[in-house]
Amino acid sequence: MERKKFLKDSLAALGLATVLPLACSKSSGGSSSSGSSSGSSGSSSSSGSCTVTSTETAGPYPTITPSSYVRSNIVDGQTGVALTIKIYIKNVNNSCAALSGALVDIWHCTAEGYYSEYTDTPGGSYATVDYTSSHFLRGRQTTDSDGLVTFTSIFPGWYSPRAPHIHAHIYNSGGTSLLITQIAFPTDICNTVYTTVSPYSNRGVQDTANTADMVFSDSLSNELSSVTGSVSAGYVLTHTIYVSA
Repeated sequence: MERKKFLKDSLAALGLATVLPLACSKSSGGSSSSGSSSGSSGSSSSSGSCTVTSTETAGPYPTITPSSYVRSNIVDGQTGVALTIKIYIKNVNNSCAALSGALVDIWHCTAEGYYSEYTDTPGGSYATVDYTSSHFLRGRQTTDSDGLVTFTSIFPGWYSPRAPHIHAHIYNSGGTSLLITQIAFPTDICNTVYTTVSPYSNRGVQDTANTADMVFSDSLSNELSSVTGSVSAGYVLTHTIYVSA
């Protein structure tokens, strides 16, 4: 599916949600490390002292065969600011304890907004490129005893009308899907990267804020990551995703 059509359809669906009964509407909740949802985007479900992280669309470019990309380093030749991604998976059905043995797939766009495995364009003056034979910036890892997976990547760019993000799909050890969600970035960090380093600076800062984003506008509190570091030394993203397992 073309990105523009997918995003248009997504926006239309969100618009429709505003006229549905209250029971079907979105609600946000939780802190930056706890979440809301299990089912429709932004809905909430809690157990004990933590809440399931918001469920979101996989987007138009999910990994086609994720089991083929079991790797921690997903850079695959892409240029950009170094980013270490640390994602913790915790189980709301086990007193919010770490979930070991879970499969975590992630994927995100390049510094210029392109996705691998598809023919893609990030819009604006950027050309459409056939990346169907490429698999950069995609990978799978299994959580350790702390519920942690770590990936080596680059800081993602952006494309209109989305705020910068990472997609994540969580499965249990048997391969049953537990949650699809997305991870947001702090705006100040994005502004620094996008205005000081090429090729990010070729596009400049994102045109859509987290609070105006079609995905994060009602669920930012539980999908916003913590990012530390610098352009020169690289950044470390840390985020906790809560699932019902």
